[in-house]
Amino acid sequence: MELTPDPSSVRVDGPWTHRDVSANGIRLHVAECGEGPLVLLLHGFAGFWWTWRHQLPALADAGFRAVAVDLRGYGDSDKPPRGYDAWTLAGDVGGLIKALGARRAHLVGHAWGGMLAWTVAALHPRLVSSVTAIGAAHPLAFKSAVKRTSSQIRAAGHLFRFQVPMAPEKWLVRDNAAAVEELFANWSGEPWRSSSDFAETIPAFRQAMLVPGVAHSALEYYRWAFRAQFRGEGRRFTDAVSARIAAPVLQLHGADDTCILPETALASVHWAGPHSEPRIWPDIGHFPQLEDPARVTKSVVDFLR
Repeated sequence: MELTPDPSSVRVDGPWTHRDVSANGIRLHVAECGEGPLVLLLHGFAGFWWTWRHQLPALADAGFRAVAVDLRGYGDSDKPPRGYDAWTLAGDVGGLIKALGARRAHLVGHAWGGMLAWTVAALHPRLVSSVTAIGAAHPLAFKSAVKRTSSQIRAAGHLFRFQVPMAPEKWLVRDNAAAVEELFANWSGEPWRSSSDFAETIPAFRQAMLVPGVAHSALEYYRWAFRAQFRGEGRRFTDAVSARIAAPVLQLHGADDTCILPETALASVHWAGPHSEPRIWPDIGHFPQLEDPARVTKSVVDFLR
């Protein structure tokens, strides 16, 4: 029997405060701790705010106000039927920065969250102090690689499979979201995959995927990104994010990432702002913030200072 956890089940206790924030017409759940310049943490596919549990207190100790959000459709945030296009998602982040009482924020994003951070920096540059992209590529670097690079096409096979109506939703939640563990195992580096920490961490992500509405909402990100390429909004989005961003960029990427390939991430420097630097780490896969949290935190703190 598959579980259907209450959305509030993602509000894991810890050295942070949970609260709801109204932004861009929806309610977003956040976990926050610390005081200082705002660092907004954006998770990726099959994740939720808890993917940043190591970074939240560490950033607070370093003198920052760290806020991890459940993106639209995830965790205990609202799951409306629409709004999974890049403009609306960027509006969610921009609205959240303002709702948190900040003029600007450092954006730290993993995977989809990283691509969203690049997008916010392009569409709302006055709100972004810096971008840290973890296991992520610029949207146009990823688009180009999927169109031209056979290895990235194979790595992004899930993008195409997710376009089928309803079947992917059923696959994601079957057997208490066993597919989530499969994806994490396929995309992560061997050292973390074979560790006790992996076994202890994955159940939380499986449960979060079982929250009603999450599987469908998570897939809508992919469906908009794919289908927009055949519509005018795809061309408008390409134009909107085609220039170099003004904010400095830090890229942290695993050499063993089999989802967003390192060469795809490195191609993102074409759109990066000044003082930007990519780092490719050996023995790390698609989840550096989980696989080597201390190294990620130190890199981010050193970059932001």
